[in-house]
Amino acid sequence: MTAPKPLALSKEELQAFLDEVFPQVREDFVVEALEPMAIEMRLPVREKHLRPGGTVSGPAMFALCDVAVYAVLLAMIGKKALAVTTNCSLDFMRKPQAGKDLIAKCELLKLGRVLAIGDVRLYSQGDERPVARATMTYSIPPK
Repeated sequence: MTAPKPLALSKEELQAFLDEVFPQVREDFVVEALEPMAIEMRLPVREKHLRPGGTVSGPAMFALCDVAVYAVLLAMIGKKALAVTTNCSLDFMRKPQAGKDLIAKCELLKLGRVLAIGDVRLYSQGDERPVARATMTYSIPPK
């Protein structure tokens, strides 16, 4: 088994780049941990992320999954802001806990020349049971 490629961006460099290219969501996504091919991100849940009934909305959960895969991909390949989602499968498994941040644990399953595939599990902070699971495919721009 070969060792994974090293990170192209550190945790701090990645967070700064995300803040630069997505200033509109700067307060929404926080890089908690980063290692080759894996990332943990947090969505500090606010009123704007809730739907009627007080649960985190599906679009907010999708966004966290999408940004987690995007972020770990950039950490591996460097500052290529034009990487884009080409496919997503998202399973909602249980209602997130009220008043708790959402945590995304993401792993890149494949990092090719033109495509990357990531697996993401979402958790309510402090709960080991996943609330959602996503598989996402990203297209990597040519060099």
